[in-house]
Amino acid sequence: MANQISPLAYVHPNAKLGDGNIIGPFCYIDADVVIGDNNIMQNAVTLHQGLRMGSNNEIMPGASLSTKPQDLKFHGEITTCEIGDNNSIRENVTISRGTFSKGKTVVGSNNLLMESMHIAHDCVIGNNCIIGNSTKFAGEVTVDDCAIISASVLVHQFVHIGGYVMIQGGCRTSQDIPPYIIAGKEPIRFAGLNLIGLRRRGFSNETILALREAYNAIYSKGVIKEGLEAVRNTMEITPEIQYVLDFIEKAERGIIR
Repeated sequence: MANQISPLAYVHPNAKLGDGNIIGPFCYIDADVVIGDNNIMQNAVTLHQGLRMGSNNEIMPGASLSTKPQDLKFHGEITTCEIGDNNSIRENVTISRGTFSKGKTVVGSNNLLMESMHIAHDCVIGNNCIIGNSTKFAGEVTVDDCAIISASVLVHQFVHIGGYVMIQGGCRTSQDIPPYIIAGKEPIRFAGLNLIGLRRRGFSNETILALREAYNAIYSKGVIKEGLEAVRNTMEITPEIQYVLDFIEKAERGIIR
């Protein structure tokens, strides 16, 4: 199906578009942009150079994707912003392209990015995430699949957020947030297992009980390393428990307490 391009939109002749895209008035699509099929760009959407976007995404007014990184170490090197399929990118969302550090910013598929949230250079966002209004990610943040991050959350550069978490609105974190938990309060801290989220995602009662036991051990010892050893020595290491152990062991910024 042919693309529907408003006569009030600008599409650079070197941009590469798939089929069935709808490009509304006052949209701007730069050179070196590649998009797939059946994307909808409402009015006043800007797609900057380096964007690589899949199919069936809906981009709301004012969104600006693959923007120049807000990093003084960026000197115009060729980098990309890679966005998957079936994402809802709401009004005024900004996503920067990568720098020489990783060369690309990545957003997966089936995500809801709410109004005015920002993803900085070299971030990696997984699939099936919900990220709330005005939440801001600094450079090189990683978010694993199925995370729910509420509104106005501020995330320090290099932080890793685990899968299946729920983060309370208005939080700030400069440390990693392990998977499957609720993080909240001020200062941000571990607030229990994300029970409702895990049940909605189909986790069995046995798996949920095992995760609760693991986190009780990890956080009750006072020393995280001792808690990890207790889990290894007393529990069956299922894939979910292994994910927790690996995440915490590799947490370069430490984990929230």
